[in-house]
Amino acid sequence: MLELEKRNIHRNRLKSQTGTQVTLDDDFIVPDTMDDISEVILDSGLIQLEPVKVQRERITVRGKLEFHVLYRTEEGGLQTLGGAIPFEEGINVPELEEKDYVSVGWQLDDLDTEMIHSRKLGVRAIVTLEVKAESLYDTEAAVDVRDSGAADGEIHLQVKKRQIPTAAIALRRKDTYRLKEDVTLPGSKPAIERMLWTEMSLAGCLAKPLDGQIHLEGTLMVFALYEGGGDGQVQWVEESIPFSGEVKMQGAEAEMIPAIGMKLVHREIEEKPDYDGELRELSVDAVIELDVRLYEEQELELLQDLYATNREIVPETADAVFDRILTRNFGKCKVAEKVNLETDPRVLQICHSGGSVKLDGVESREEILALDGVLEVKLLYLTDDDARPVQAVTRLVSFPYEAEVPGIREDSSWYLEPGLEQLTAVMAGGGQAELRGVIAFDLLVLQSEPGQVIRQVQVLPADTEKMKAMPGIVGYFVQPQDSLWDVAKHFHTTEDSILASNELPGGEIKAGDCLILVKEIG
Repeated sequence: MLELEKRNIHRNRLKSQTGTQVTLDDDFIVPDTMDDISEVILDSGLIQLEPVKVQRERITVRGKLEFHVLYRTEEGGLQTLGGAIPFEEGINVPELEEKDYVSVGWQLDDLDTEMIHSRKLGVRAIVTLEVKAESLYDTEAAVDVRDSGAADGEIHLQVKKRQIPTAAIALRRKDTYRLKEDVTLPGSKPAIERMLWTEMSLAGCLAKPLDGQIHLEGTLMVFALYEGGGDGQVQWVEESIPFSGEVKMQGAEAEMIPAIGMKLVHREIEEKPDYDGELRELSVDAVIELDVRLYEEQELELLQDLYATNREIVPETADAVFDRILTRNFGKCKVAEKVNLETDPRVLQICHSGGSVKLDGVESREEILALDGVLEVKLLYLTDDDARPVQAVTRLVSFPYEAEVPGIREDSSWYLEPGLEQLTAVMAGGGQAELRGVIAFDLLVLQSEPGQVIRQVQVLPADTEKMKAMPGIVGYFVQPQDSLWDVAKHFHTTEDSILASNELPGGEIKAGDCLILVKEIG
């Protein structure tokens, strides 16, 4: 009797990928406690998503757009107005089942806030939702076989194996990392009288697996605009907070290959008093969401074929799909461009630049993955107009990027995380500003390859009539498609027997060789 040794191969199959755009439009009344709007200066938005409701071939996405607006009052001061626009969107996802893993990513493509009148603000936004439906399942495959013995004697078994490079999904999970830090204002800056505007972003982030945990490091960029020093003077402070830490994650191992997304999902900055009671400290609270995929790459030895010279062996096969990693790539794209800042009132000094990376398109071409996107830069600056001392503009800088991926095809799948690593903006004269940035890309490309695996084998008595009909010895000219295994199996002999009966340089056959083949019985 033959016994198969089997192994489960874990796979994360991308069943469906779809996207949709959601348009949000709402009006907001300025609260009675706040002053009238004279001019909108700056806005920002953040999407907060609730857990996705999954049904068969359909999901329901609920969330909200949280927005903030910095505006000038009719008296010339600055104030910040915040609000939220909830939304609910049903999305059809082909092949989706309730047991599947569904991830939803978002990109805020456009945010437009405008003053309808002094007590009403119009907010319009376009949000792109990207849905990936993935199925986690095991493929069972035979990796070896042994003869456990039988009453009718030993089976003269011949076995062929093959090596397959595979990337099996080892861990798929979401988690969060919280960062709390206190920032003290420089001694040259006055204490905070009133906070006007805050921003927070990630830069230079890296996530990698360790044994039992995920290690994170990067920089949290913090900016605060405030009134201080008396007479409503506008001040600002900008700090880079490096961080490093770990998130416990059972099952993670240091040698695993990561594809880990990092997104800032909560950002809060509050002023607080120092030991002297002055508002000279900022309490920073940030939450980073981790979307973790860890892969194990290995050479898997599978049972490919088998036969016996004294039995009929009937293997039962099944279709299977194996993933292999085409590339694990950390790339960078430098962006440099001069943009026009000829505004009224005139720019005196840029006090802050913030940017976000938005991808317009990603496609596979011959041996490359091509990206097109824009770097959206918002510049906050001081002017020469005492009545309007603070202004802001938005500029878009387009960029292409190509990542070399040997073997990439249209049916390849990839996990891509873009991030802004560096950004500077300086006045260049002539009413222009020079923007320089570094965009980082964390890329993992997978290729699925179909194949067959052996699931079961059936052992039958040898076909004596078939054996008698075969000649005991035969000469055979090797054909171009032949392998040594194929010839041995077809003529009811063994590879060792063929090598022993023929002088074959290097133990290999080639088209045109004349082989002497001796049938083996029993």
